[in-house]
Amino acid sequence: MTDYPQQLSDSWSERMRLIRFRRKREKGLRFWQEFKLVPAWLRYMVPVLWVIAVALAVAINLNPEMNDGVVFPPELRGHPVVQSFALSGIVTLIALFLGCYLFMIAYVNRDAKRRGMNSGLWTFLVLVLTPAYFAIGFIVYFLMRQPLPYNCPQCGTTVGARFNFCPNCKCNLHPSCPQCKIEVVEGDKFCPYCAYDLQAVATPQVGAGVAHSTSAPGPDTPANGPNELGG
Repeated sequence: MTDYPQQLSDSWSERMRLIRFRRKREKGLRFWQEFKLVPAWLRYMVPVLWVIAVALAVAINLNPEMNDGVVFPPELRGHPVVQSFALSGIVTLIALFLGCYLFMIAYVNRDAKRRGMNSGLWTFLVLVLTPAYFAIGFIVYFLMRQPLPYNCPQCGTTVGARFNFCPNCKCNLHPSCPQCKIEVVEGDKFCPYCAYDLQAVATPQVGAGVAHSTSAPGPDTPANGPNELGG
């Protein structure tokens, strides 16, 4: 029982690390690129249903035989053109809300699948939470979703965000600054937190090899080579 606070703290720290990692790795994601995750049939079906709904609403509203003399909005009775525009606007707002809701559910399903998460469970969770808590299901998902798998910078093997080392080449996937111990990105030349020169870590090894190969000649080595032999 005494280990529970420590486990909770470690779990929270790991969650925050994954959130920071996801933000850093997924900066380049664009709206239209992500929107393509929504199935094409759904993207085409929603506008078609919207057109059908607007046409039916206007036709019923303008036909006395179908609306029993009740028009909407009643304040615009006698102005069929303005009446039709007002009704079309209301139908469009409702369709926009429902369309966005359907798109978001489809996106959660596809996005969870590509991130290696349980897509069915997360889709069900969003559907269950929406009637009572509106968008809370989507908020929980976007906070808890795993980062996308990515390629190892050394060998190109696909690795998960929770991996510390590549299983194929043992590359360190989460390098940290030697001075402040905060995680840095592979391509950083300087630590963004303490300005430590990250390239200096590898430079001494290279410099030592160069110094060894160009060391001064020993006492038995001729200083000028052929000149001394010729003299």
